[in-house]
Amino acid sequence: MRPMTPHPDPPPQGGREHLPGAPAQGGKERLGRCRLCGAEARLAFRVGDIYRRISDETFDYYRCSRCLSIVLEPIPADLGRYYPADYYRLPESADGLSPLIEEERYKLDIVRRQRSSGRLLDIGPSAGAFPYLAKQSGFDVSAMEMDSACCRFLERVVGVRVIETDDPAQALRSEGDYDVITLWHVIEHLPSPWEVLAEAAKRLRPGGLLVIAAPNPESLQFRVFGRYWMHLDAPRHLQLIPVAEIVKRATSNQLRPVEITTRDRGTLTCNAAGWKGSTAMWLTGHSVRVLRWKLGGALALAATPFDRMGRLGSAYTVVLGPE
Repeated sequence: MRPMTPHPDPPPQGGREHLPGAPAQGGKERLGRCRLCGAEARLAFRVGDIYRRISDETFDYYRCSRCLSIVLEPIPADLGRYYPADYYRLPESADGLSPLIEEERYKLDIVRRQRSSGRLLDIGPSAGAFPYLAKQSGFDVSAMEMDSACCRFLERVVGVRVIETDDPAQALRSEGDYDVITLWHVIEHLPSPWEVLAEAAKRLRPGGLLVIAAPNPESLQFRVFGRYWMHLDAPRHLQLIPVAEIVKRATSNQLRPVEITTRDRGTLTCNAAGWKGSTAMWLTGHSVRVLRWKLGGALALAATPFDRMGRLGSAYTVVLGPE
C-alpha cells in the first residue's frame, strides 16, 4: 500500500505545536511536538532519499521524548511521488507469484498458530502473496489496497475481494467483522496509524487477531547506522514506532499482546538486507560497490547472534487479540 493523503492523528486534548518549529537561535536544539502522542520531540537528524534516490530533498526526523518514536515532520504533501513505478513487484500471472509465496509463507505460519480459518483482511498486500496463501489455506480473504494496478491483480489473479482505498481507517468503518486483520510493514507508511489501529480493533470478532509488523527503531542496526539505516527509507516511512508503544496503544483499544517476536523469518531477512544495504549507503562515494556489499555481508554474518538478542532485530511482529 502506498501512503494516503496526509491527515495525521488529532492532537491530544489541549492542542499541540506542529513539527518542525522555527530553527532555534544560538545553536540550541530544534524542538517541537510529536504528532503521534503530543510530547516534546527533538530533531534527531536530517536525511535525504539515500535508499531509492528519487528526490534530492532532505527530510527531518524527530525523536519523541515520551513514546520514543522516530517521526518524519512535515509529511510531504504528495507522498505518492516518492514511490517509483517498480515499487510493487507485480508478476504477469499467478505462476509468477511462486517465489513471493515462499518468501511470505512465514506470515501464514504466524497467523495459523492462533487461527486456522475465518474472515481475514490484509491491509496493504501489494502483489498479494500472503492473501493467496491465506485463501489456499481456507481463510475467507479480503484485501485493502490503494494502488489501482495492485487492486486489479488481487481481484483478477489472486482471486480475493478487494477494497480500493487511500483511507483504510474510513474504509474499515464500512466493513463487517473479521477474525484476522493484518498489516505487514504498513503502519510505518500511514499518516494516522492510531486511527487505523483503533478502527481495526473495533472490527475484530471475539478471539480475533490483529497482526502488525514494522521496522524496529530499537534495533541494533538503527543504533549503528542512524540516518543511513536502510529500513528508515526516508521519506516513505513516516514513523518508526517502538513495539512498547504499539502494545500501549493496543491496550487502550482493549487489545492484549498474544505474541511478540523479532525472530520470525521476515525479520531475519530484514536483518541481512539491512546490514548490507545500510553499509552500502553509509559508504557511498568512499568505496567501490562490490567492496561495500562484501563489508555489509561480513557485518551481517558477525551481527547475527546480536540481532537475535532481546528485541534487537531490525523488525518486529506483534500479534494482538481482544481482552
